[in-house]
Amino acid sequence: MSTAEFARPKSDVNVIPLSFIILWSSGYIGGAIGILYAEPFTMTFLRFSLAGLIVLLFALATRTPWPSNWRELAHMAVVGFFMQAMQFGGLYAGMKHGVPAGQSALIVGLMPVFVAIGAGPLLGERVTWKQWSGLALGLSGVVLVVANKLGSDLAAITGYAFTGLALTGITAGTLYQKKFCSALDLRVTGCVQMLVGATVMAAAAYLTETMQINWTGAFVGSVVWLALMNSIGALMLLYIMIRRGEATKVASLFYLIPPVTQVMASATLGEIPSGTALVGFGLSAIGVYLSNRR
Repeated sequence: MSTAEFARPKSDVNVIPLSFIILWSSGYIGGAIGILYAEPFTMTFLRFSLAGLIVLLFALATRTPWPSNWRELAHMAVVGFFMQAMQFGGLYAGMKHGVPAGQSALIVGLMPVFVAIGAGPLLGERVTWKQWSGLALGLSGVVLVVANKLGSDLAAITGYAFTGLALTGITAGTLYQKKFCSALDLRVTGCVQMLVGATVMAAAAYLTETMQINWTGAFVGSVVWLALMNSIGALMLLYIMIRRGEATKVASLFYLIPPVTQVMASATLGEIPSGTALVGFGLSAIGVYLSNRR
């Protein structure tokens, strides 16, 4: 992409970061719809296959330079395993076991908190008291929301365990990418990540699922939306922000993802949070906000 493509009028300074948050949040809704018609790993395999193929064709058409050695490809593959396969496989498996979309966004939305804390020992960055306070508030908010859902319900425990796996995946992937892949072209890294994610999800679906799909319009629409708007659209907006030097806005706006997702889930899926849950969402939002303040 040329420099001219990133020339920005003042009117879109805030539009692009906000659009990224909306597209990212919509992935929770699309996933919740998709798993009504297919098992989670099967659906995620289709999502990554479609998105990976499109980004591959785009990278080839724009003559994007590819890594010059296998080590860089290996680093991209590791990020793909964590960021794509573990995150979204765990996310949608958790939803299949009954975790609502809004609560899924709340738990996975703690990623900036854990990245800020993990960046201390792993990346040599200083961890401030605000970040520790953010971790405490964020976890308190999650406990408020999910505590009454657990009890002795094995399905609920399994669902939240999968969602915790998703949080682990996006956190580990983000830290690994910051350490080893920050200088690589996002078109190439996105392509490799999604194709690796598709491969892992294909294996998981083959080993644990029937891979049967109810090919309804809603299912096709959800997979296409997830691939085009969530995987590719959000990725391209992130790429634009990084080229413009605005990547920090993603972190500063990340605390909006859970409430935005909850609003979407209430409107489309009928997920109405309780008063206690709203307090939990607020605590977590403050926690994530604090974790990104120095």
